[in-house]
Amino acid sequence: MGKVQRTELHHFSDASTHGYGQCSYIRVVGEDKVHCSLVMGKARVAPTKVVTIPRLELTAAVVSAAVSSMLKEELELKIDQEYFWTDSQVVLGYINNEARRFHIFVANRVQRIREMTDPAQWHYINTDQNPADHSSRGLKVAELISSDWLTGPKFLWEREIVAPKLVPQLLLGDPEVKVTQALQTNVTEEKNFTNRLKQFSKWHTALNVIARIQHLAKGAKAAEPLNVEDRRKASLALVKLAQNDAFEDEMQILSHDKLPKSHQLYQLNPIILDGVLRVGGRLKNASLPLDLKHPVILPKDGEVTRLIVDYCHEKTQHQGRGQTLNELRANGYWVLSGSKVVANHIKQCVTCRRARRPTETQKMADLPADRVNPSPPFSFCGMDCFGPFYSKQGRKESKRYGLVFTCLSSRAVHIEMLEDLTTDAFINALRCFIAIRGAVRQIRSDQGTNFVGAKNELAKALKELDQDRLTGFLAEKQCDFIMNVPDASHMGGVWERQIRTIRSVLNCVLSQSTGRIDDASLRTFFYEAMSIINSRPLTTNNINDPKSLEPLTPNHLLTMKGSVPLPPPGKFVAEDLYARKRWRRVQYLTEQFWSRWRKEYLGNITLRQRWHSPRRNVKIGDIVIVKEEEVPRNEWRLGRVLDVCKDQDELVRKATVQLGSRKLGKAGQNVMNTSILERPIHKLVVLVENN
Repeated sequence: MGKVQRTELHHFSDASTHGYGQCSYIRVVGEDKVHCSLVMGKARVAPTKVVTIPRLELTAAVVSAAVSSMLKEELELKIDQEYFWTDSQVVLGYINNEARRFHIFVANRVQRIREMTDPAQWHYINTDQNPADHSSRGLKVAELISSDWLTGPKFLWEREIVAPKLVPQLLLGDPEVKVTQALQTNVTEEKNFTNRLKQFSKWHTALNVIARIQHLAKGAKAAEPLNVEDRRKASLALVKLAQNDAFEDEMQILSHDKLPKSHQLYQLNPIILDGVLRVGGRLKNASLPLDLKHPVILPKDGEVTRLIVDYCHEKTQHQGRGQTLNELRANGYWVLSGSKVVANHIKQCVTCRRARRPTETQKMADLPADRVNPSPPFSFCGMDCFGPFYSKQGRKESKRYGLVFTCLSSRAVHIEMLEDLTTDAFINALRCFIAIRGAVRQIRSDQGTNFVGAKNELAKALKELDQDRLTGFLAEKQCDFIMNVPDASHMGGVWERQIRTIRSVLNCVLSQSTGRIDDASLRTFFYEAMSIINSRPLTTNNINDPKSLEPLTPNHLLTMKGSVPLPPPGKFVAEDLYARKRWRRVQYLTEQFWSRWRKEYLGNITLRQRWHSPRRNVKIGDIVIVKEEEVPRNEWRLGRVLDVCKDQDELVRKATVQLGSRKLGKAGQNVMNTSILERPIHKLVVLVENN
């Protein structure tokens, strides 16, 4: 081999989905011969956690750098030159990077490599020439003997090694590279200083800030207290700023001439005193302070005007427009269009809204389909309870209640007696009603506890039925329950009005037999009242016309008779009941009812009695208070709208509200209890609108 000219160390690294590894070779170049042999090799199995191939390649490169440090310490040889080879251009880009920043995993490993090696020592090698590929994938014994694992690749046995001149670059969109954002700040000069007053919500706070600035400008100490004169000067400074922004042209004209008669300030006879635009007026000779004789003129818009109006409005304890205007004049301010400015401020004032704003309204909704389409009697109906009534059983006096069912199309009523307001009593009354009037398709009601309990029990009973019999049971016996929003009695006005009619009939009858009614008598009175109410006319347009048809009543459909007459004189036989084509007579009478129902009744319920125009919809995020009938207004609970329900016309008439009530805990701490309720908008007062 002759004399040794140089000794080199070559480190190869590679990775695959199975694992990663490295191998190191020592290369000795003599005068007449080159020798190369394997010094060390390492291999690791890929972790169970999914790791990308570039990260595995980088980990293998770290192992090569660590092995290099260990070999240089252990080998008692002088290493003239050292090479690191990898077939990953991504890793070479990481190592040679000087401009971009990496995420923690890559950044830590690149730092270790650069601490132990020089980036110029790293070179690229093709995969088919990289012997570390065997350590990452594995070889059988026969393949290992025939491979270049022990001897190294062929180019190491050549006398001169020419490393490829490759300039690695980071890939565009590499997920390991941190995204950098260049932020540009543009500094613009604020020409209108008064716009900075938007950050103040109180007039006295703005005065204190301006007065403190004036103090510091004079060289006074920051801890020096402010006095009345300091705040007066700060007030004049803010007024001058507002007037310079709003009345710059007017003040220039007044400095050498008068305003034209068509100008909005002409009637005020404005004058300029000490650089402040004031009302001239006719009080020059009055023995009054300057601010009352010549009030300061303020524009109708602007932050200074907003703060002063708010200050005077709070000073009057949130009274009306007149008192707020008087307070403005008493403080020496004259606001242009002051009445409108104060009215708009009061309209937006949260405290005034809480104290005096009415509840929300919305355009009256369209009538549901079950009220305007013909249907069999009591197929679609509404129900409610009324009472109590007192009945005697011997010496015992008991409370009894009435349950009214109202047909939504024909306006017929059916009354059943309830022994109490339990769910069981209601279900029994419902079964009696269905047995007499037939199957009911849909029932509407409010959210009374007995109705909710009946709905839940019937729903539970349906789950216990056989699936084969479910359809038939629903068709013959069962009906759907539709619950109105809580505290929305106006949504059930179609049956609530019938209760008033029933009470007017029953009060006259029951007043004649106070204390002598038992259950049987009360039930009879209910049926008598039902008969009277079903004989009422649905329309009164032609009731005074003797030539018009008999007024249309619910009994025309229920019994095919307008009233129940006495038996006529004469003798009748049973065969008369079976006259030919009797079904045609019944069909004709039914068609006559629905024909007149469309012409005479349906047209009368077309118009809206109130709530004619659409209003602003309640929106999610609105801050509201919820109206409670038996609670003073200042104790109505505050809430936030969580959800709204839009009808077919895209108008909101009910909303879900999250309420919060503060209660005192055991240890004297405030505990916040929240509840979520569904309420109609007629029970809500919007304090802060979410725009």
